[in-house]
Amino acid sequence: MELFDLKGEVAVVIGATGVLGGAIAEAYGAAGAKVAVLGRNAERGNERVKAIAAKGGTAKFYECDAMSRASLRAAREGLEKDLGPTTILLNAAGGADPNAIVTADKPLENLPLEAWEKNFDLNLTGGVLLPCQEFCPGMVARKRGSVINIASVSGHIPLSRVISYSAAKAAVLSMTQFLAREYAKSGVRVNSITPGFFPAEQNRKLLFNDDGSPSARTISVWAHTPMGRFGEARELVGAAIFLASEKAASFVTGTDIRVDGGFLSQTI
Repeated sequence: MELFDLKGEVAVVIGATGVLGGAIAEAYGAAGAKVAVLGRNAERGNERVKAIAAKGGTAKFYECDAMSRASLRAAREGLEKDLGPTTILLNAAGGADPNAIVTADKPLENLPLEAWEKNFDLNLTGGVLLPCQEFCPGMVARKRGSVINIASVSGHIPLSRVISYSAAKAAVLSMTQFLAREYAKSGVRVNSITPGFFPAEQNRKLLFNDDGSPSARTISVWAHTPMGRFGEARELVGAAIFLASEKAASFVTGTDIRVDGGFLSQTI
């Protein structure tokens, strides 16, 4: 459908080697965008490129560390030479440091400062700030672009055990609104997507026991999710394509789209 056609766009997906970022990168390619797959794992990155190409899309992998401004700059310069000026930036890099888990046996007062800081580095500094510092000036100069940040339900309401991750994701939501206001008159839209619970590498140990059975936390999550299940990566791509599309979302900025099976609507 023309409303969601991304032909002519150059989509940079940071964290495209992961489950959710990868699914969105493949969807962007299928919608007609040229996709720059950015990540640290070359093997996974090139597999993602092959998956996009197999569906008729155009993509290229660029090894990149989102925590390094120099690495981001090198990737940007390379991809814009190869594919053209960036018009879509999807910030999907992030994660949770397992050393930052707070439990009865590991109370908040024993939370290592390094683990707290790592979660902010992964999800806010490298997850949003540095990529936006590197890619947004070009979009502003061209007066066109869409930035999409991946948030989390834990950024809206702090979940048990993962307070530093929750705090970092809350900062992502705040940063999204700040950037939306800053860039609105420059033709650059900035929004976020809040996924509910989608099994991925970073949360698998919390959601499943060693034998693969659902953990007590999973049972609790399902009970709190009106749809009663986890999300699948394919269910996230519609929101990502909508926000990326200049035709479909030209007046949408500073907003957050929840794709959470109703998790944040549930109280008692």
